Amino acid sequence: GAKQGYRSAQASLGWMYEFGSGISQSNEAAVKWYTLAAEQGLPFGQYRLGLMYFHGKGVQKNSKTAARWFNFASKQRYALAQNFLGWMYEKGIGVPQNNETAVKWYTLAANQGEAEPQYYLGKMYRLGKGVQLNEKTAVKWFTLAAKQNYAKAQEQLGWLYNNGKGVLQNNETAVKWYTLAAKQGLALSQYNLGVMFNEGEGVKKS
Repeated sequence: GAKQGYRSAQASLGWMYEFGSGISQSNEAAVKWYTLAAEQGLPFGQYRLGLMYFHGKGVQKNSKTAARWFNFASKQRYALAQNFLGWMYEKGIGVPQNNETAVKWYTLAANQGEAEPQYYLGKMYRLGKGVQLNEKTAVKWFTLAAKQNYAKAQEQLGWLYNNGKGVLQNNETAVKWYTLAAKQGLALSQYNLGVMFNEGEGVKKS
């Protein structure tokens, strides 16, 4: 219990220093405390430390070191780290580019209910990157993310329903998802919605 408590306290101190919560903001101090927690195997500490290395906050920017800490946290099923690691593999930042490995980490994170990896995974299925192209599966993952109000997933769903890809073509449903994405400021959805309104698709002409 005590050791567990130490790790959590160290990580909490790191957080307080990083965000200047109740103490003077210091990235260097945040890195110090995150490192102590991370080295004792706390996934939250490993994830935050990875972010500090990735962004070069309080420490020399180092994508490889960031990936290493994300990997430690990911192996402990820490969803945010799994998502970030997936993204790094997809882009080839800090690790060799590998779509299959990206899909592996996105899937693990998405299955834990995180919206962002659900969206990324949907995109991989839609484009056939690292997996067999499958628009139905893309729709499944986009829908899960969209229901959590993830704007980019709502936009993708709007497009898929509008074009009948992976789902039965349905303008009303397309308008519904485009509207939700447009309300969050996504310009493409605002534009597509305008086009559909002009052509009277999925909307009553007033």
